[in-house]
Amino acid sequence: MTGTTVEPSAPSEPLPRTRTDWLPLLLVPALALLALPLVGSGSTWATLTVAGLAMGMMIFLMASGLTLVFGLMDIINFGHGVFISLGAYASLLVLGPLAGWAQSDSVWLNLALLLFCILAAMGVTGTVGAVFERIIVRPVYGSHLKQILVTMGGLIVAEQAIHAIWGASPIPIPLPATLRGALIIGDVVMERYRLVAVGIGLVVFVGMQLLLNRTRIGLLIRAGVENPEMVEALGYRIRRLFVSVFVAGSALAGLGGVMWAFYRQTLTAGMGMEVMVLVFIVIIIGGLGSVGGCFVGSVLVALVANYVGFIEPKLALISNILVMALVLIWRPQGLFPVARR
Repeated sequence: MTGTTVEPSAPSEPLPRTRTDWLPLLLVPALALLALPLVGSGSTWATLTVAGLAMGMMIFLMASGLTLVFGLMDIINFGHGVFISLGAYASLLVLGPLAGWAQSDSVWLNLALLLFCILAAMGVTGTVGAVFERIIVRPVYGSHLKQILVTMGGLIVAEQAIHAIWGASPIPIPLPATLRGALIIGDVVMERYRLVAVGIGLVVFVGMQLLLNRTRIGLLIRAGVENPEMVEALGYRIRRLFVSVFVAGSALAGLGGVMWAFYRQTLTAGMGMEVMVLVFIVIIIGGLGSVGGCFVGSVLVALVANYVGFIEPKLALISNILVMALVLIWRPQGLFPVARR
């Protein structure tokens, strides 16, 4: 038997790497450096910067769920605000039986209380989100106009349900004892709760990036967005994946609602809708569905609002609109348009 020699195949060419667009990432440090001489005082600038970063993290937590749903499922959910409110009210399920923990001088008990509030809010809003997707959103997949109409209707019904369960009067929700006040380093004042918000926001952002870009489930979800028929042919149920994405987006809104509630220290049924304009501005700036763009846009908007509010208070109310206009003039599709990925 004559053997045949198989020539080794030539090594395949490496896949081209996607270039990282660093220019939008430089906007935040450039803005901070530009604001330093305008603010004048270094300690005031540092205080404004930390406060802006904390506000940016809270905006990101509230907007990230909607960004996830829109970017991966192409669903415009105008009812997203009610999940923010519902998450805030769900924290009462924990604050009631564990009220003593909020008054404790133990940092660990206070942080544990905040964690339990977050878990309760994410559990409630994730469950309601699954029902919301099944009854309201699923029949209107593929039609943006119908999505806007039915999700607005769902928002009105859910907001009235909150009134029926918890009443129409505002409910005070004080911060845990050790999260009140501020840390003073030299002349720089940093509120404790804002620092906690920065930490939680960074953890959520890194977790979302790793999940979507470094895990099998993230790969399947992104593949399902590009070619759902192929994913179905490989034996995966794309519908279940999309339902999971919607539930995750609703749960993230609940997380943002808890952080926003402790920041305001007051619960109202319309608190979610009060920030929806800001949420949509951030999503548009970021690139309509980009998680990274949403993160950069949130920090950018919050820092501009803080700096402008200090330098020229009369322009503070329109600063977000000005930022959005300038970004869209520079990049009409946003900082990190999803279409380029």
